[in-house]
Amino acid sequence: MSRPIQPPRARWLIPVLVVVVSLTVGGGLLTRELYRQPDRQEVAGVTIGTTKQLPPGEQPGPRAVELTPDAAAHPQDDTVRKLLQDYFDSINDRNFERYRTTVTVARLQIMGSSEWHESFKSTRDGSILVYRIEAARPELMNVLVSFTSTQDPGDAPPELPERCIRWSLVLPVRQEAGAWKVDALPSGAPVEFKAC
Repeated sequence: MSRPIQPPRARWLIPVLVVVVSLTVGGGLLTRELYRQPDRQEVAGVTIGTTKQLPPGEQPGPRAVELTPDAAAHPQDDTVRKLLQDYFDSINDRNFERYRTTVTVARLQIMGSSEWHESFKSTRDGSILVYRIEAARPELMNVLVSFTSTQDPGDAPPELPERCIRWSLVLPVRQEAGAWKVDALPSGAPVEFKAC
């Protein structure tokens, strides 16, 4: 009696490898497009960021919060833009009462009114760009934002006593008492900053 001929294992391996390689290449191309930083241009009311430096006399740049197309595609884009506009305007206008309405209780506990006024007494923020908004949980979003601050060098971070600093960080935005607010940064959260 003869044994039935069994197909070699390599028959199913080749199609699987083709699918895996195709998905890997496609995922890489998609990731490259998502994280690419195009030149500044206006697209349907949304500004795409650039790394172009403004002359020193024009720093920190415009006060208006702008969104990349990626951030603008998020369902909470307008909520985040309005919140951050109020947050940065409160700093630029030295309005602690307005600031209180934009941040969580946890963030308020880090810095009271007198310390807040002292910390931001010469600060001006501008060139504010939201790159990405990601939902972490139903009540928490992470917002990747960059902005420029100008200040007296004595009011700058001790490790970078510069008049103009470019910041990049992920701001946690949490729902508290029925409203979205800027939360305290988690301990050890990465914050990038460099001189303009």
